[in-house]
Amino acid sequence: MTETTPGHFPDQVGIDAYGNSGFRFAEMSHRGSLLCLPTGMLGWSVATPAEITLESLAPVLTAADDIDVLMIGLGHDITGLSPDVRAALREQGIIVEAITTGSAVRTYNVLLAEHRAVAAALIAVDKVR
Repeated sequence: MTETTPGHFPDQVGIDAYGNSGFRFAEMSHRGSLLCLPTGMLGWSVATPAEITLESLAPVLTAADDIDVLMIGLGHDITGLSPDVRAALREQGIIVEAITTGSAVRTYNVLLAEHRAVAAALIAVDKVR
């Protein structure tokens, strides 16, 4: 079983806002963490960096052929990803940038606007810093 809930939006779109424990995109509001994939925007049950596992990233690995860069938003603090997660993503040819959620949202939006093959795994934050 993967760590996602049904898609909230069938297309990949930019993030309009983040904070208050969620995200806004496509005139919608989503509470909780979020996966932004070429196949659409999905709820993600990860709440802390420690919960980022190969299982929780299964939808990313499934879409790996359509992803060059994965922006991982770790909340407010930058921590390391487990070596097995990094290795599995590298094996799929995915470049990983694990940074704060705010930085990940901004970079994701820029790369998406440039029509790059980007995806994001974003941990929701309460307050924007």
